[in-house]
Amino acid sequence: MNIVVCIKQVPDTKGGVKFNADGTLDRAAMLAIMNPDDKAGLEAALRIKDQNGAKVTVLTMGLPKADAVLREAMAMGADDAILVTDRVLGGADTWATSTTIAGALRNLDYDLIITGRQAIDGDTAQVGPQIAEHLGLPVISYAENIKVEGDSVIVKRQYEDRYHEVKAKMPCLITALSELNEPRYMTPGGIFDACDKEVTVWGRADLKDVDDSNLGLKGSPTKIAKASDKVPKGAGEKVNLDPAESVAYLIGKFKEKHII
Repeated sequence: MNIVVCIKQVPDTKGGVKFNADGTLDRAAMLAIMNPDDKAGLEAALRIKDQNGAKVTVLTMGLPKADAVLREAMAMGADDAILVTDRVLGGADTWATSTTIAGALRNLDYDLIITGRQAIDGDTAQVGPQIAEHLGLPVISYAENIKVEGDSVIVKRQYEDRYHEVKAKMPCLITALSELNEPRYMTPGGIFDACDKEVTVWGRADLKDVDDSNLGLKGSPTKIAKASDKVPKGAGEKVNLDPAESVAYLIGKFKEKHII
């Protein structure tokens, strides 16, 4: 069984956020981590590997420094890693990103593709389902639990105040929630092995069945009007009332804002 996990190196917002003049994130200037939903997806793949036997390949699109999250994934237990990087791919929105990743995945054999639900730097939840659409695969999103049964997967899918249990034949794509599991730590031996392993690097020339008009910033239909860091909030309204008056005041405000 072959599992491909799509992971992303995202800004660690604890270190601040920086933007380029065109409104895109200046990723080279920010601290970075593996996207939490993707990490849960990787852990799910590794558990399937532990229980059923599988080859786990991690794939990311990003700057050369994204090599770090690929090596972290291999230190956790992934078998192979692929970095898709090229200047022409920079500034991609979800459409151009999913087109690029799908072009890379067409070079691989896979039974199951796992992505995170969404990345913390965009929160769109679009790339995973778009990849599935490009590849003509069934997709199950918002996975809370994943089980393999023969040539199928059974997924507990989060849905508002309840859940769905969905079964799909492989090959298919699943998007994982960070609540899916608790990702394992890297092992000392895994870290040493990951340092020695080779990361496969692909560029534009390695993408299969994609058109240049759908790649990078020029191929991105989403246009950013304005981007900024978090806007500081004001102090708000302060009142000094006794308990009974405080309750009446709060209820009045809740009614005013149609909360109750």
